[in-house]
Amino acid sequence: MAFVFTALRVLLGLVFALTGAVKLTDKISEDLYEQMRALFVDFSSVFPLRIVGVEPDPVQYLTATGWLELVGGILLAFGPRLLQEISNLVLSVIMMVAIFTLLKLQEPLYMCCPAAVVLGLLLLLAIRGRGPAAKRKTH
Repeated sequence: MAFVFTALRVLLGLVFALTGAVKLTDKISEDLYEQMRALFVDFSSVFPLRIVGVEPDPVQYLTATGWLELVGGILLAFGPRLLQEISNLVLSVIMMVAIFTLLKLQEPLYMCCPAAVVLGLLLLLAIRGRGPAAKRKTH
């Protein structure tokens, strides 16, 4: 079972690293990058911290999200256990913000499904994917 969780962790990490890289440069896919830039204009208009006065610039928001996903994905896939857990937390928060944003923009519910599934997998890794070393520490 440990192999399944390791494979899931590496796969999710690589997916996040790729999606982060797409947000950072148009060299991977110019069309996707331009779509992301347009989407983040809408996303910044419903940013959760706007209620306390934080209004992100769409390009900076896209860049920050891209770097968090890229670095977090690499650390989730290949980092030491502590950094895997920290990156899992950061990536989980990103997915929660993504779901909030899509719901706030009144997008169809099916648009939230990918983020919800990925959030569920991240939470599964956080709860069950710690492996035998973590079990020994708790006893």
